[in-house]
Amino acid sequence: MIRSADLIALHDGLAARPAGRLGEPIEANHRHNQALWKEEDLARRRNVSDAEIVANKRAIDFNNQKRNDAIEQIDELILQSLQSVKVAPGARLSSETAGAMTDRLSILSLKIRAMREQTERSDVDGAHVDACLQRLARLIAQRDDLAACLDCLLAEAARGETYFKVYRQHKMYNDPKLNPALYGEMRGETGSQDA
Repeated sequence: MIRSADLIALHDGLAARPAGRLGEPIEANHRHNQALWKEEDLARRRNVSDAEIVANKRAIDFNNQKRNDAIEQIDELILQSLQSVKVAPGARLSSETAGAMTDRLSILSLKIRAMREQTERSDVDGAHVDACLQRLARLIAQRDDLAACLDCLLAEAARGETYFKVYRQHKMYNDPKLNPALYGEMRGETGSQDA
C-alpha cells in the first residue's frame, strides 16, 4: 500500500521510486505529468512555427494517454492488494480513486515547484513575489488536505468501510477507431465532421 508522504517525497524529488509493483506506475504517472507540464508551456509560445506547436500538441496527447494509463494501473494494483478485504454492508463508494488522487498529488507538486520558483525571481517586483507566496501557501495546504484524504481512503478501504473502482478514461480522441476526424481521414474524407 502507498502512503501520501512517500508520494510527496517522490514527487518533490526527495525519494526514489516506491518499492513494489506500485512504484513503476506511480513513477510513470509523475514522469508523464512532468512532460505534460513542459509541453503545455511550450505549446503556448507565439514566436515559433505552427509545426512546432503541432508537435507539442501531439506530445501532450501522447503523455496524457500514458498518464491516464498509469492512473488506471495504480488503481488496478491497489484493488488487487485489497481483494481479501470484505467490503462491509453499507460501505461508502468513493467517486475518486486512489490513482486519481495520486495523480492530483503529482500535479500539485509541479504547481508548488513552479510557484516556489516564482517567489525566488529577482526580475519581478515585491507585489508579484507576495502574490506568489500566498498562492504557494494555498497550494501546499491543498496538497496537505489531499494527502490526508488519500491516506484516509486507503485506511478505510483496508478496513472495508470504503471502496472504489477502476474508472476507465476511454480517451476517444487518441483512438483512430473512435475519433471521427481520424477514422474519416483513414476513409479519405476531408473537411468538417459537423452535421
